Amino acid sequence: MPVLRPLWKPSLALAGTLAATACSGSDAATTTDFPTWHNTQVNAVSRTAVGGGVVALTSMKPDGSLETAALGLRDGKRLWAYPATMAGRLPGMGVSTPAVVETSDGKGVVVAIDPGKKGRWNATLIARDARSGAQKWTRPVHSTFGPQRCGPYVCLSEHTALTKARMVVLDPATGRQLWKLPGIAEVEWSDRSRVLLLRLAANPMVESYELKSGKLQWQQPIEQALGPGIDMSGGWAFGASGDDLVGYVAPYTNPQTKKLSTFGLFSIGIADGTINWMRPSVVRVYPSGNPGYAPVVRPVDRQGAYGGFARLDSTSGRVVGQIAAADVPGSGWWLAFPGRMDKLGFLQHNGKGSAFDLVSGKVAPTEGERGWSFCVTDPKPLPLRGQAPGFYSTAAVCEYDLGTGKRVSPATPPPPWFTGSQEGWRLWRDEKGAVHAVNDHTTTVPGMYG
Repeated sequence: MPVLRPLWKPSLALAGTLAATACSGSDAATTTDFPTWHNTQVNAVSRTAVGGGVVALTSMKPDGSLETAALGLRDGKRLWAYPATMAGRLPGMGVSTPAVVETSDGKGVVVAIDPGKKGRWNATLIARDARSGAQKWTRPVHSTFGPQRCGPYVCLSEHTALTKARMVVLDPATGRQLWKLPGIAEVEWSDRSRVLLLRLAANPMVESYELKSGKLQWQQPIEQALGPGIDMSGGWAFGASGDDLVGYVAPYTNPQTKKLSTFGLFSIGIADGTINWMRPSVVRVYPSGNPGYAPVVRPVDRQGAYGGFARLDSTSGRVVGQIAAADVPGSGWWLAFPGRMDKLGFLQHNGKGSAFDLVSGKVAPTEGERGWSFCVTDPKPLPLRGQAPGFYSTAAVCEYDLGTGKRVSPATPPPPWFTGSQEGWRLWRDEKGAVHAVNDHTTTVPGMYG
């Protein structure tokens, strides 16, 4: 049975402790030192993908239908849009994002799932020229979690609702199938010659394959890092940190046995799959950085009691800053982090919150202290037409004054730990679905959602 990947809904183990899900963001970028743009013609409900000079995303129209939209990376201008759908994707995974891949001639291709024709195929995988939207090739699809870029190719888990589920690797220029694997897999990292896949099975593994031939290079069972009892139903997230891949597996309570699954953070070498470090029995907090970039966690003991908060070094797994459990305030707060994530704030909406210096663990003043937290605490599911209920748009963050609990206006661009950066550009959606961008030449890093 396929598993969920709730990236924008927190697992049950986090309920009442940390974040909410979906929705919201900041106003148009106000930075004047760098090129900026914003596009209010779209209602972005997925993450964004960048490549070939374009930004691709899934947008929801006023009638609840979906479309694949392409924007110019340099100016945010809407280039084209075509109808989109999700066939077989599970609600906990969030709305699928188009894949953008550059072909050997230097042009970009946007690959997405379009509504299919009647028959045994529920949808169609369509590749389009990134700039013009001209169709290049198609592939009928029964059910899928959506396409992903894997180096210079397209990876697609298809027939995911059937026993014959498989992952195929396709040429972006022609759609020709290069090689395939049985079962369901997700791309967690790739370069021009190698792809690291999460194989979703009874014994989930991270595996490395040579992209051109499909030759297995190494495999590492996640249980080897975190211990027995892994259940991916609680969700997962991965991010690259230099030469390593940092993974997080969230806790999941089996409804039949009532037992809590094994969970935590771990790091493996991209070159050979060697386990570098592990942090079992910690939960990732929301909002916070990607596991491969400034992860913040809380330990949980066998009785389900939460400890304090700790920021980890993604390279070594060592604690670089923490606050004790005894210092965590009562209830009703939401986490808020400043741009450098050197402080941890407890936001009280419309009231005075509290803050701690993450390095020293000491109380920090809240007067004038700002932090980024989710814009809404009670997001609503998207009113999608013709799709399974329970999908949420990708969450957005707003800037707050911790001394007053009010939003800061005018808003500034969210920090890199949230947005990430690609090709020097940082992109984010606001709470109304508009897309914003700033080219501040930030080093390429993964954001909160990848």
